[in-house]
Amino acid sequence: MKTPTLTLFTALLALSSCTLGPDFSLPQSSAGRTWKQSTSARNAALPDTWWRLFNDAELNRLVDQALTSNNDIAAAKSRVNTARALVGADRAKLFPTLDLLASPGISRQSKDSLGANLPPGVTIPLEQQRYRGTFDLAYDLDLWGRNKRAIEASSSRATAQEALLDSQRLGIAAEVTRQYFLLRGLDEQHAVLLNTRKSRQDSLNLQKSKTAAGLANTIEVKRAQTQLELLENDIANIERQRGSAEHALAVLCGSTPSAFHIQQKVAKHTLPTIRPGLPAEVLHRRPDVRAAQQELRAAIAEIGIAEAAFYPNFALTTSAGFESLDIKKFLDLQNRLLSLGANIAAPILDGGANKANYQAARSRYDEALAQYQQTLLIALREVEDSLVDLKGLAKSSTALEQAYASSQDTLKLTQERHEKGLTSYFEVVDAEREALQIQLALAEVQAQQRISLTTLAQSLGGGWAK
Repeated sequence: MKTPTLTLFTALLALSSCTLGPDFSLPQSSAGRTWKQSTSARNAALPDTWWRLFNDAELNRLVDQALTSNNDIAAAKSRVNTARALVGADRAKLFPTLDLLASPGISRQSKDSLGANLPPGVTIPLEQQRYRGTFDLAYDLDLWGRNKRAIEASSSRATAQEALLDSQRLGIAAEVTRQYFLLRGLDEQHAVLLNTRKSRQDSLNLQKSKTAAGLANTIEVKRAQTQLELLENDIANIERQRGSAEHALAVLCGSTPSAFHIQQKVAKHTLPTIRPGLPAEVLHRRPDVRAAQQELRAAIAEIGIAEAAFYPNFALTTSAGFESLDIKKFLDLQNRLLSLGANIAAPILDGGANKANYQAARSRYDEALAQYQQTLLIALREVEDSLVDLKGLAKSSTALEQAYASSQDTLKLTQERHEKGLTSYFEVVDAEREALQIQLALAEVQAQQRISLTTLAQSLGGGWAK
């Protein structure tokens, strides 16, 4: 009798090493070897604190505060902890479970119904006490690897949540940096407008003096007054946009807008050098790509779980304890209980549920594969967009700098001709307006260059590379 039992046990152990379903392998990527807009360079990974490349102490402080206090990051951390806990719950299924069951009870039967079935003169107690306590041990042999695949799926999703946490951190750092450079660009435009306000106020005072002396007419005074009021409107618009950017930074940093303030100043115009590296390196660094890979791995593990449902499930059970009608005799050896057994559950008729679940698992894998491939394409597109933006903005900055120099020469010559009475004041106004618009556009382009560098850093995956 021992030999067949041992043979069966050995066979069950051999089957327990079997794991159904396909194993994960990462699909090949056609990322290419070069970028359309740039010459690739190896070993171009960004540092973890890539925003410090801009050498702005205020920016560093804001990003550090956001990474510490941002509520979206706190929520992402909680999702990581949840996913890790679920891995522990799935891993526990590989081990036996031991439960303590205790069932003390008392029952009373009807005297008439009980006495009617007894011989004359025989009586038994109407109330009866029963005490039962057992330790129940159960172990799922996991012959087809269903539990192992469940651990693989949950572990992959936990890793995906960790990658998404990195992505959240990267996104928050990039958004703080973008909003900050937007705010500093508005500060620069505000400074330009304030300087222009002084010159236009001086022009208005001069035209009033000339009119009072009979050297100019009222039209020129009104024209100067109009230009000054239009400038006030531009200043109000800049201040409104700056307020919105400051409020956005407050929320990103986990602060209330009313208690958050950033002093006005003009940012440095120096730009750091950020190289894109090779496309394959970028895809390795991107946290959203890593998250999509792990979701794909989880989806293929769930195919094995669905496939295991077609096969019988084996479990070993053991129960040991005591049962007695008298609490005083509960632990007597003659009242001990013991049972050993095995449970086998095999699907016979399920109305096609297992087949439908298997097809659903296959479809979820196809969906995860499509999403992974789309994530790759979006990652490559975002890098190319940032590179083309930077190239175009560099050309715009050069052109505007040259245009501003020319506009200053034009303004100077126009003012000299007006002072000699060779041109009207209207030509001076036009020259001033043109120079101002070019100066504002240049400040906007320079701010956009820093913003585009930030976007490039984000599209390259930042510094959270695994």
